Amino acid sequence: MRNDHTNLRKDARMRTRLLIGLTVMSVWFLGEQMLAAQDAHNKADVELMKTLQGVKVSLADGLTASEHEGTPISGKFELEEGTLQLSVYTMKGETFSEVIVDHTAGKVTQVEPITGGEDLTAARAQRAVMAKATKALRAAVTAALTTHPDAQAVSVTPKVQGDKAVAEITLVEKGAMTTVSEPLG
Repeated sequence: MRNDHTNLRKDARMRTRLLIGLTVMSVWFLGEQMLAAQDAHNKADVELMKTLQGVKVSLADGLTASEHEGTPISGKFELEEGTLQLSVYTMKGETFSEVIVDHTAGKVTQVEPITGGEDLTAARAQRAVMAKATKALRAAVTAALTTHPDAQAVSVTPKVQGDKAVAEITLVEKGAMTTVSEPLG
């Protein structure tokens, strides 16, 4: 009988050690995955910052150019398959479009309707925030750049902070990306 209790305790200790070992390995593996994802994100940011050097058309210019297609509800410079692109989401009534602006000439080159998926979900959320706004995104970008005169605006997205509409603006300043908020109302 004593042997059975001793064996049960040994089995319980072995299971505990196994669980601890598996937990440690899982935490280590997930930590490695998170570091790899963060490293990839940082590399993408660095590549975008390099590509933005010397761009003649600003984010504010892109927002202005897209106004012919509707009210801008977000905008960003992004690398699309390694090529720099200035993309602006617009709304006109109940319809949404992604407007591509030539970042060298400031002219609209492409307009695609947004009809589904994550893009439509994002556009609807942005429209809801902009419904609370009394200030255009372009004005928020201009205000952020007035406060940060040596910066370049990379993206602008409307968000709700508390009960207020704000524009979250990503800037490149002194070789680093930072995000600032500007009120939209």
